[in-house]
Amino acid sequence: MASTLVKKENNTVEFKFEISVDAFEVAMDKAFKKNAKYFNIPGFRKGKAPRKMVEKMYGEGVLYEDAINFAFPEAYDSAIDELQLEPVSNPELDIDTLEKGQPVVLIAKVTVKPEVTLGEYKGIEIKKPEYNVTAKDVNAEISRMAEKNARMVTVEDRAVKKGDIANIDFEGFKDGVAFDGGKGEKFDLTIGSGQFIPGFEDQLIGAKIGEEKEIEVTFPEDYQAEELKGAKATFKVKINGITVKELPALDDEFAKDNDFDTFDALKADVKAKLKKAADDRAKAEIENEVITVAAKNITADIPDCMVDTQLDAIVRDYDMRLAQQGLNVEKYLQIMGMTMDQFKEGFKDRAKEQVRVSLMLEAVAKAEKVEVTEKEIDEEIANIAEMYKMPVDDVKKYIPASELKAELTNKKVVAVLVDNCKVVKPEKKTADKEPAKKTTTAKKTTTTKKTTKKDAE
Repeated sequence: MASTLVKKENNTVEFKFEISVDAFEVAMDKAFKKNAKYFNIPGFRKGKAPRKMVEKMYGEGVLYEDAINFAFPEAYDSAIDELQLEPVSNPELDIDTLEKGQPVVLIAKVTVKPEVTLGEYKGIEIKKPEYNVTAKDVNAEISRMAEKNARMVTVEDRAVKKGDIANIDFEGFKDGVAFDGGKGEKFDLTIGSGQFIPGFEDQLIGAKIGEEKEIEVTFPEDYQAEELKGAKATFKVKINGITVKELPALDDEFAKDNDFDTFDALKADVKAKLKKAADDRAKAEIENEVITVAAKNITADIPDCMVDTQLDAIVRDYDMRLAQQGLNVEKYLQIMGMTMDQFKEGFKDRAKEQVRVSLMLEAVAKAEKVEVTEKEIDEEIANIAEMYKMPVDDVKKYIPASELKAELTNKKVVAVLVDNCKVVKPEKKTADKEPAKKTTTAKKTTTTKKTTKKDAE
């Protein structure tokens, strides 16, 4: 019999499907081979009795559970394809009929993707982000490049100045007693960096190499060590040496060291790269904004299991990033004094938003008939292979074609959203004008008097 839909309530679907007689017989044989070593039949060595003897003694049903487990995946996948279902949870299974020589009929109950009603996704109004590249930005980037090319020069003929890197030994004392964490040797301290507590670095200015100084300081009230908050302390400091950072001259020679013929050419390249970065940032912000708005505009009854699945994905991603620091989620939770449930709760809103975005993208792809061709998938595989210097076959091995297809589809959908949104320039801020002063007109008091003959004359 064909797979049949029994009932559907909201996002829960119940349907019947069957395992054919032949498929179940193959599964029964697999189940027997898996369990043969456990059966003890008189007259046979353990695990050597034929299947018919085992079924006769223990009953055929002894193999049913494993047989169904073997046969179920293929039959289930065929049923959901036939019924065009998109499950988002593991199915709950019940046996409807199981008779020898007859197909096995199963009933599955599963949560499926919700129906999505698109709201406004075309004509969304987005304020255009503006990131202008100024001469100051270009100079700042060139200064960073110069910092990378700086060389350290040892100073021997003068005292410490602001901006120097002083190599020091130091030890701190409170009430004449050395305190924990207050000692260091051969420490490089940039004078004026603010790396040490206020007042420490300034008091080293003027000190000579080999000189030993006592520095009086007061710890801030918000200092992390409770016993040192607001406390007065004395540091004994010895200046071991002084070095300064010597920056290269910003000229054509500097440009040549960075693979440019002239300094003007270097500046032009820096400006072009900063402009591209600014444009890319603006483009990404437009994309993110239009995606966010379009996702908010959908109507969908999102099942909890979809949010839970997304939370699990977020945890896995977090775990991978922690691994780069030599940690994992379990260790992180111990350090933070959190449970996994508390950790997930903090990401629940993000997970819900990501599910809404995913459902919106799929719905727009369907509405706009967005498709990805095999040629486009092959081209993407070739690009990845080129980028990572890998053989194409290795890329195909590590990245499923279905994953690439979904990614390329999403890119096309985002392009549809952006192409159809309205990007408007933000209003320019103008200085508020002072309200016009109200003019007060003095009342004129008119006195009426009798006109006499003399006045008239």
